Amino acid sequence: MDGLIRVQLRDSGQSQFYQAGNLVLKEGDYVIVEHDRGLDCGQVVTGAHSHCCAVAISKEPPKKIIRLAKDSDLKQVEDNRVKAKEAFNSCLKKIIEHKLDMKLVKAEYSFDRSKILFYFTSDGRVDFRNLVKDLAKIFKARIELRQIGVRDEARLFGGYGSCGRELCCKKFLKDFEPVTIKMAKEEGLPLNPPKISGLCGRLMCCLSYEYETYKILSKGLPREGEHVHTPSGKGKVFSVNVFKRLVSVQLEEGGFIQVSYNEKEHGK
Repeated sequence: MDGLIRVQLRDSGQSQFYQAGNLVLKEGDYVIVEHDRGLDCGQVVTGAHSHCCAVAISKEPPKKIIRLAKDSDLKQVEDNRVKAKEAFNSCLKKIIEHKLDMKLVKAEYSFDRSKILFYFTSDGRVDFRNLVKDLAKIFKARIELRQIGVRDEARLFGGYGSCGRELCCKKFLKDFEPVTIKMAKEEGLPLNPPKISGLCGRLMCCLSYEYETYKILSKGLPREGEHVHTPSGKGKVFSVNVFKRLVSVQLEEGGFIQVSYNEKEHGK
């Protein structure tokens, strides 16, 4: 049971742990795995983990990786993407026909085409039972409609953040962590929603995983607006550079000075 591999199913499926057996796999490999009532295709996103580590993350017994994907398997994945676009358009027409208050985001076939997943967003609950019946008649397959949040939608489409880099959720984040205004304050960012929000309209995910680092770097530094004593007299903290541990202070007698809070200089 050792040597479990984390695999992301399809383009937008969640990543799960699978038993690799005797297969030697590396990150980026495409594999065929057991899933639900059939087979599915996924991509290895991390190397081997110990069994206890995987169980701590997923309490369900891990399914098996059947084999490495062949060229014919990858061709079928591409064909599924084409068919999924057709399914998307058909579903969109039915949503309009049933006058449902939902935004269709994406359609996706399982590898063996036994199931079609339709991702959608909505402000509330949606009764889509009749929609599912209609779609099942059209495609002769199991239909699953999955309501997702705006962050999931951003992950599906991808894009670039204000930093100029690919969205964290698309590139490497496996799960969404809670993000709070407190984290933005810790970084000293202006609490202006457009400046601290991602493409999804929610607080940027990077605030979450940067938070602990900023807490460590900010240790021992005064806050903006705090009154401090300096060798040049009393003053008020105007700005803080946590990376250089430099604090700009506006003196009561006028003028500005920079105070270093590096341990060596602070000891002096």
